[in-house]
Amino acid sequence: MHKPGYRLALFATLLTVVVVLLGAYTRLTHAGLGCPDWPGCYGFLGVPMSEHKQAIAEARFPEAPVEVAKGWYEMIHRYFAGSLGLVILAIATQAIRRRADATQPLKLPLAILALVILQGAFGMWTVTLQLWPQVVTAHLLGGFATLSLLTLLTLRLSGRFAPLQLPAGLRALAAACLLLVIGQIVLGGWVSSNYAAVACVDLPTCHGEWWPAMDFGKGFHLTQHIGPNYLGGQLDSDARTAIHMSHRIGALLVTLALLLLAWRLRAAGLPRLAGLLLVALALQISLGLSNVIFHLPLLVAVAHNAGGAALLLTMVLINYRLRGSAVERARAGEPAVQRVMASKLAPVLGK
Repeated sequence: MHKPGYRLALFATLLTVVVVLLGAYTRLTHAGLGCPDWPGCYGFLGVPMSEHKQAIAEARFPEAPVEVAKGWYEMIHRYFAGSLGLVILAIATQAIRRRADATQPLKLPLAILALVILQGAFGMWTVTLQLWPQVVTAHLLGGFATLSLLTLLTLRLSGRFAPLQLPAGLRALAAACLLLVIGQIVLGGWVSSNYAAVACVDLPTCHGEWWPAMDFGKGFHLTQHIGPNYLGGQLDSDARTAIHMSHRIGALLVTLALLLLAWRLRAAGLPRLAGLLLVALALQISLGLSNVIFHLPLLVAVAHNAGGAALLLTMVLINYRLRGSAVERARAGEPAVQRVMASKLAPVLGK
């Protein structure tokens, strides 16, 4: 049986998927500064459309001429993100009202609410700091974190998945793989925010070399100063190549680790989880290769973001199934113990 709040949590999770993809589309169409202010657009609630409003807008921001299409990409993303914030506020409010019910999560909804408030701040800083890569990457990670926590909340409220009693080694492997996937998403965000996706346009080599010229110091200089407009990126070729190659190496490590996890899951009698993991991994690898081969087509690049989200959520599901919460584990374990005792007593009792 679903617990109260399940449908709202599921709706918020699906809405977050939309927000994440809209954010990726906005970033990939170079529309992150489509509105030079926040939360409005050139001082208006929407993109200025009339000649009169556009004249006012350009007088207010003479360094940022109005581009209607990019402005709408940015504002639509903000409208959906704002709607998501209201839905999460409703989830947190319901959790507070039901706090007397021990079966209802409270800390998790409040953590999600705090995270989405922080996301709003990152959205503002993305604009006011003119796409500073550190903030853009943090904003992207915040979106993925919000999606992951909402998925976890939905799973907890679904009442469908009982925790599994499996070896601690398998649970540790699953947790390590989750961290690797998160690390790869961080690298992917750094690639995107520094415009390094096409730093290498050949496979499996880069610039025709297995180990091309790279500048890791500049590529991962996290204390770079705030100041210039980072639209289009500020790094040189060697720095972007270092970022791109790091993402490739990370993809190889993640692939090997997830293949091992899939094999262990299948050996543990969980072929469906193993199959789901392999499908998500194969899809993401295919999209990543397509980005390089076809030179970052927009739809493939957006789909690559969706694939990263799907792989992350698959890992959240796997870890949830393998671990569960202490309360859920105890509740799932009690009937199991009773069934085992009954099976042992049945011959004695002649049943």
